[in-house]
Amino acid sequence: MRLSLRWRSPPCQLLRRSRFHPSTRPERSVPFLLTVSADGVLTGALYALVAVSFTIVYRSSRMINFALGDWTMLGAGLVAAGVHTLGLSLPAGLAAGCLGMVALGLAFNHVVLRPLLGRPVIALLMVTLGLGALMRGAWAVGLRHLAGRIELPIPPEPIAWQGVLVSTEKLVAAGVAAVAVGVTACLFRWSRTGLALRAIADDQQVALAMGIDVQRHFAITWALVGVLSVIAGTLWTFVAGSGFGLALVGLKVFPIVILGGLDSIAGTIVAAVVVGVIEALAAGYLDAHLGSGFGGIASYLVLIAVLVARPHGLFGRADAARV
Repeated sequence: MRLSLRWRSPPCQLLRRSRFHPSTRPERSVPFLLTVSADGVLTGALYALVAVSFTIVYRSSRMINFALGDWTMLGAGLVAAGVHTLGLSLPAGLAAGCLGMVALGLAFNHVVLRPLLGRPVIALLMVTLGLGALMRGAWAVGLRHLAGRIELPIPPEPIAWQGVLVSTEKLVAAGVAAVAVGVTACLFRWSRTGLALRAIADDQQVALAMGIDVQRHFAITWALVGVLSVIAGTLWTFVAGSGFGLALVGLKVFPIVILGGLDSIAGTIVAAVVVGVIEALAAGYLDAHLGSGFGGIASYLVLIAVLVARPHGLFGRADAARV
């Protein structure tokens, strides 16, 4: 299996050029429908991993990270640099990438966010946009020329059953993503750190009065974002290639987190799967009639329709206020 450092295509576009395309298989056949749906579910698992790293920042600090795609891009780039430039094995490259992104997260929290504590929200939003631009510049200067491949013990042929074809690469990547999402959700739900982060999100002043070290838990949050960015970026590289275009994954995640609810990890997971299936179905059935790329905007159309009925998303809730 190849780990190419050039962005090839998002998974929904790979579907259009594969043997699953409607021009080579009947559009109305059940196997084709199941194949497209399975592809969407697996893509949704990868979306969920990126979206969860967005949600944990919002749940712990009520801050929106607009540089999410850039974190993912840089995380994948550090792993690739370790493997191709330093000659590390893939596990060692992942460990090196995690260390680098954790260091970046801790530095970003201590140097940039800490002095902005208590400032207007717009200042925090602009800081994330500036960090994203800095990451894209770092990629363009130091990482864009990386190239090579890594052979993994994964058979390249898709799994076939009763005419339904499932990408082996996506199946493995989605399995790893599901484990990472599950571990993160359990951390927030049952650990003392997760309880402290939820308390900080509800009211920082009360959390401080109860003896919770807010700055320490903010540092843990950004370190966790760094680790998730490395895992998500590497998995996306496996299935769709890497490079500057990987930063665009962040744009795909915003409809997911808004659709599921900004403060709901469970809603984010459900919305990610729903968006993945919608994109795959639109790419498989509608792109041939409405033009290439319609699958990429289908999720935004669904988002608009849902927000008209539920402004806080499917699983989100409005902040309680005493009147």
